[in-house]
Amino acid sequence: MRNGTIHTEFIIMGFSEVPQHQLLLFALFFTIYLLTILENVILIVTIWFNSHLHTPMYFFLGNLSLLEIFYVSVTMPKLFSNLLMGEKTITLGGCLAQLYFFLSLASSECFLLAAMAYDRYLAICCPLRYRSLMNYRACMNLSLASWLGGFLASFPSVVMISNLQFCSKNIIRHFFCDISPLLRLSCTDTSLIELLDFVAALAVLMTSLLVTGTSYVCIFCTVAKISSAKGKHKAFSTCVSHLAVVSMFYATTIFMYARPKAIGTFDVNKMVSILYTVVAPFLNPMIYSLRNREVRETLTRAIHRTAISAGWFQTERLKIP
Repeated sequence: MRNGTIHTEFIIMGFSEVPQHQLLLFALFFTIYLLTILENVILIVTIWFNSHLHTPMYFFLGNLSLLEIFYVSVTMPKLFSNLLMGEKTITLGGCLAQLYFFLSLASSECFLLAAMAYDRYLAICCPLRYRSLMNYRACMNLSLASWLGGFLASFPSVVMISNLQFCSKNIIRHFFCDISPLLRLSCTDTSLIELLDFVAALAVLMTSLLVTGTSYVCIFCTVAKISSAKGKHKAFSTCVSHLAVVSMFYATTIFMYARPKAIGTFDVNKMVSILYTVVAPFLNPMIYSLRNREVRETLTRAIHRTAISAGWFQTERLKIP
C-alpha cells in the first residue's frame, strides 16, 4: 500500500439495520450455505462416478458446481462471523483479496456459461460433428480459458483499487467487499477506476452474452425446422436448465456491474447481491438436477443402492450373536 493510505482495516456493517434478527439471519444463511455446498458436491460426485455422465455437457456442469462452491465460500464465512460473533472488521488486504476472488469467480462463471451455450449449439445444430468438435481437448481448453479469463479480467481493477487512498470513513455498508462501497470510501479521484471497471464488466458480459445469444439464436432456428413436436421438445429440453441459470445470472450481474457509476442506494445493492451471491448458487444445482432426467435417474439409483446397502448392513449386524 502507499504511505498515504490511512485506513488499514474496514468495518463491514452487514445487516446491522436489523440487530434483533442477527441470529435468525445467521441460521437462514448458514442453512442455505450448507445446502449449497452439499448440492454441488453431490452433483460433482454423481458426475464423477457415473460413466454415462462423462460427456461434455456434464463436464462443464461439474466445473460450474466446483466454481459455485468457491463462489459462495468467498463471501459467506465473513458474513457468518459478522452475524454470529459481531466481528465486523476486515483488513485492507483481506478486503482486496475477497473482492478479487469474488470478481474473478463471477467473471469465470460468465465465460463458463458461454462455453456451455456453445456446447449446446454444437450438440443441436451440428450433431454429426459434435463428438469430433467437442472432444476432450476442446472441453479442457474451454474450461481453462473460462477460469483463466475470469481471473485475468478482474486483475487490473483490483490493482488500481489497491493504490487508492482510503482517508474517508472506513465503514462498508454491505455484507462483503464490493467495488461500489469501496470506491465511495476513497478520498482520491475514482473516475478512471469506475470507467475501467465499467469497461471490464461490459467486456466480460458482452463477450459471454454474444456467444450465448448467438448460440441460442442458432438453436432456436434449428429447433424450429424440426417437424415433430416430440423432436422439438427433446432438442430444446437439454437447454432449458442452462437458459434459466443464464437468465437469472445475467439479469442481476448486468444490473450491478455494467454501469459507469458507483451505485448509491446500498439497500438495493444488498438485496440484488443476495440474489446472485446466495440464492442463485443455491438454486442452480436444483435447476439442473430437477430438469435433467439423467441426473435424476442417477441420483435415484445411487439413493436406492445406498438404502439397500444400509438395510443389508443392518440385517448382518442383527445376525451377530
